[in-house]
Amino acid sequence: MFRDPPYRVLRCAGCSLVYVTPRHDDDALHKLYGQDYWNSNSPKTRGYACYAEEEPLYLRTFRRRLELVRAYIPPGSIRVLDIGCAAGFFLRVMKEEGHDVRGVEVSADIASLAIEHLGAENIHVGFLQQLAPQHPGFEPGSFDLVTMWDVIEHVPNPQDLLEQARRLLKPDGVLILETQNVDSRFAGMLGKKWQHFKHEEHLYHFNPKTITRLLADTGYQVVRNTPKFGGKYVSLGFIAERAGRVSKMAGLLCSPLSLLKRLSLYLNLRDEMIVVARPGVRASAPG
Repeated sequence: MFRDPPYRVLRCAGCSLVYVTPRHDDDALHKLYGQDYWNSNSPKTRGYACYAEEEPLYLRTFRRRLELVRAYIPPGSIRVLDIGCAAGFFLRVMKEEGHDVRGVEVSADIASLAIEHLGAENIHVGFLQQLAPQHPGFEPGSFDLVTMWDVIEHVPNPQDLLEQARRLLKPDGVLILETQNVDSRFAGMLGKKWQHFKHEEHLYHFNPKTITRLLADTGYQVVRNTPKFGGKYVSLGFIAERAGRVSKMAGLLCSPLSLLKRLSLYLNLRDEMIVVARPGVRASAPG
């Protein structure tokens, strides 16, 4: 597709999966998602300007997404696992709803906030595969809902992660994941200036076809794929910051918004997919 040295963004001619090369392996992730990722000096290309300060906006976003979540979970209290839970904002919203919540987060720096609100016994700091099969609170087949919000594109081996998540789900459980749609209209308009082309952290870029294939290959059946709930509450300062990625002129035109950075709005560019899936029959390998 294009070069952005030292990286290349490529599209597989056979399956249309878009991926970045070279890319990090698991061993490099601990360093990548350190404190300077969550308080980045260059959030246009890596991380967040100040993730923790956006707490009210993340909580509002996840409360808005409850409309989708409630449509696919059974009534009453359920067990929820959020993989890549960061500061635990989604889990806090689900706990407010009366649910039993657990989280997994590779970054100790941001997981400390989740632990502060949810307790160390409910948050595993590290990789999901580091959990023993009968780790207290994370037993196989014990979760009604597993979520991955903006996670799968960061993972060197997404197949392995989805297979592990499937083992933790109940047979009638639900997986909900969010990821960007590289073939969305907005991504096409911006080309290589698309805000989700952050090569150090976004290793894969999916479209509806490739995310459905990945889920089928790892034992899921897609129930729904929609951009409707993919929007977020964002500050005007965030909009000003991201405009600078498109062009210097756009950045200059939007720079006055940074003076109103405490104000926010709900923004949905329809370039993100929220996918609902259930455990199903694993797709057969091609002959």
